[in-house]
Amino acid sequence: MQKVAGIGGLFFRSDDPDRLAAWYQAHLGIDTVPSNYDDSCWQQRAGSTVFAPFKRDTDYFGRGEQMWMVNFRVDDLDAMVEQLRTAGIEVTTDPQTYPNGRFARLHDPEGNPIELWQPNPAE
Repeated sequence: MQKVAGIGGLFFRSDDPDRLAAWYQAHLGIDTVPSNYDDSCWQQRAGSTVFAPFKRDTDYFGRGEQMWMVNFRVDDLDAMVEQLRTAGIEVTTDPQTYPNGRFARLHDPEGNPIELWQPNPAE
């Protein structure tokens, strides 16, 4: 059986795509989509990726109408949280350490939930 090799893109609607892409680049280091085929797009490091549909009535994403949430792996959760807070972005750190690592939550300027995950070294 053929299997997909990974996620090739995350596409979602935005009220102001250019502004939102610039926010992700400035605060999370995700390069904007290049304007030509000669330049490369953002490259992620190999690592665990969870693909998990949730029940429609979950409150895990926040707002009831929110249909998706992105989770980004980070090397140093504390440093990333400090960087975001210094930029005036509200971040909530989960005080618990789980068997698979540590987590924090924030929202982009359009209210989309973002989860940050620092995997345990064995992940």
